[in-house]
Amino acid sequence: MKIYTKTGDAGDTGLFGGPRVRKSDPRVEAYGDVDELNAAVGTVRAILEDPEIEAELARVQAELFCVGAELATPHGAKARSAIPPVDPAWTARLERAIDAWQGELPPLTRFVLPGGTRTAAALHVARTVCRRAERRAVALAAEAEVDPQVLTYLNRLSDLLFVAARIANVRARRDEPTWDPSRGGAG
Repeated sequence: MKIYTKTGDAGDTGLFGGPRVRKSDPRVEAYGDVDELNAAVGTVRAILEDPEIEAELARVQAELFCVGAELATPHGAKARSAIPPVDPAWTARLERAIDAWQGELPPLTRFVLPGGTRTAAALHVARTVCRRAERRAVALAAEAEVDPQVLTYLNRLSDLLFVAARIANVRARRDEPTWDPSRGGAG
């Protein structure tokens, strides 16, 4: 089987179990950003040396595949029965990890700038991609049915990625770059 089909050459694509739509369709934008997020998380995992964070992100990648499938499948499509639902337990697990990691962190007194270690910087990139994916899912939800668990999961995942970036710096004994407006922005 060839990887290319040529069916999208005119700018449209088929939804999972649904109709063909323009590649600029809000549904395609939403699941496309989730796919990009999954790639960003995979990039973090490729450079990560912390087994605890790596294990959490491995679960996140599998869950993001389900989130993407949820967004790619119109409600009412027969294919919906083939995709696992976004489980509220996933969000609860993220919250437990956030709470545990925050116990290792100093309190926030300034805005954190993305950076520090390579891992922390990559986690911040993943966090910003997650925020965009969340915005796209919210935009889709304004015009089509979207499982509310998708929105909750993406919101909490961005929080987890922020805390993971901070933990990566702390565990590497690297100072977090911070924003200090009194010193021209450099902290």
